[in-house]
Amino acid sequence: MDLEFEDDENFEEFKRIAEEITRLQNSQGLPQFEGYSPNEMGYLLYEPFSPKSPVGFNKPEDKYFKNIPVLNQVKYLIRIIEEKGELKLTKKGFLPVKVVADIYSQGFINDEYIDRGIIKLYKESDSISVSLARILLELSRIVKKRKGRLSLTKAGAKIASDDFELFKKLFITYTTNFNWSYFDGCGQNSIGQLGFGFSLILLKKFGNARREDTFYGEKYIDAFPVVLNKIEPPFIRSPEYNVIFCYSLRTFDNFLKFFGMVKIDKKGEFLEKRKYITKTPLFDKIISIRPPARPNDFTDN
Repeated sequence: MDLEFEDDENFEEFKRIAEEITRLQNSQGLPQFEGYSPNEMGYLLYEPFSPKSPVGFNKPEDKYFKNIPVLNQVKYLIRIIEEKGELKLTKKGFLPVKVVADIYSQGFINDEYIDRGIIKLYKESDSISVSLARILLELSRIVKKRKGRLSLTKAGAKIASDDFELFKKLFITYTTNFNWSYFDGCGQNSIGQLGFGFSLILLKKFGNARREDTFYGEKYIDAFPVVLNKIEPPFIRSPEYNVIFCYSLRTFDNFLKFFGMVKIDKKGEFLEKRKYITKTPLFDKIISIRPPARPNDFTDN
């Protein structure tokens, strides 16, 4: 049998058949992706808010925006900046102590360690949520920093006047621009942030029932086993345990809870602590999840 094609026409036909087989394989729904295809997951990973991604936004009734803690905390900080015209930061670029105390006292997002007196609230870095409000405003360019002062941009003022637009800006900034490893000791890796859209799909499908965070963590590892290579020793118990711990902290405590999309119940202490997740009514009102496409319905056109 010849090892080479006898003419270009035969080669092109072989190439066409191979490409068609690959296309069909990539459009098949897979169980580890909850029925979504590799093509759909590609958009979810690399273009999560594009029209071809399964994830999108719904515009809820105005009353639902009061249930988004990080949105309301950011709006409060915006008002402080507007009232002052410019907000002078500390020499290291953080919010002044009085402003930090003022924002935290509003009770938008509570920190159990601060409330229990384990951490004293002296500066911005003592509160993850207060620090996050400033960071999101800067990363989203709703405010600009010049000569150590924050001021609202014209585009930022327009976005800030519309709760839905401000929510989308903050949500997209948090998921695609902000480094999720900034606030924890899990190491510099992409656990949780990689495939965050898949976590939204899981919550849409399973979030009505009260489930332990490990349920979601195990499904996340099944979909993205590469994350097991991203965690570094020493391990608390096993690489899987560390990945799920990190995934849960970043996805539920520091992301979806801040955006008002999950209710978290915790039982026990430290290594024996168990965490239970339930989605809130806000989730379905504001997050749109398109079901998996049938293989012959999915195209790249």
